[in-house]
Amino acid sequence: MPKWCKTIIAILLLPVCAGAASALWMVLRKTGDADTTWVPFLSGAACWVVLYCLLPKPTLVYVFGHELTHVVWTWLFGGRVKKFKASASGGHVIVNKSNFAIALAPYFFPLYAVLVVLIFLAGHWLWNWHHYLVWFHLLLGAAYAFHVTLTWHILKHSQTDISEQGYLFSAVIIFLGNVAVLLVGIPLLAPKVDVLTALRWWLECTGETLHRLGRMW
Repeated sequence: MPKWCKTIIAILLLPVCAGAASALWMVLRKTGDADTTWVPFLSGAACWVVLYCLLPKPTLVYVFGHELTHVVWTWLFGGRVKKFKASASGGHVIVNKSNFAIALAPYFFPLYAVLVVLIFLAGHWLWNWHHYLVWFHLLLGAAYAFHVTLTWHILKHSQTDISEQGYLFSAVIIFLGNVAVLLVGIPLLAPKVDVLTALRWWLECTGETLHRLGRMW
């Protein structure tokens, strides 16, 4: 698809971005008093931010996760991986199938946070880790903060994944992907509101944004 087509699509998706931001704010307000979730989660995130500011950037860990996310999403779309390389100086994968989701997935899919969730679910199923929920939220907060800080750090440098897709289109997809992860993840962690309600709010807020734009037009 030509970049100019993706630019038009990105512009058309801007009301969806506004609706997503509004829905996320509503979910955060609804779950704001879930102290048993937010206190350890934010504590873990704060611990990581301190480490991020004081210690050398764990570039190799991030690059490995970045390229592995390309691999996972290639498999999700039925593709095959021909080559995988990750080092502190950079990395790349060679696949037989690619699209915008595969190219941009590392910027919105928090792989290490997902791994923390999967490990905890397996441990909870096998050994009933209910008493370790605080540690789970702590590690999840640190893992998600890792994703946010390192993604922000790498976006300050030129990325072929983004330049090939177009900057505006990439920005919109990355924003929507990150918000979608939060709109699904937060209700699962702090069940004050269910996932379907959060997604319904997204749809309703997008509709309200379009309605306001229509009235302005």
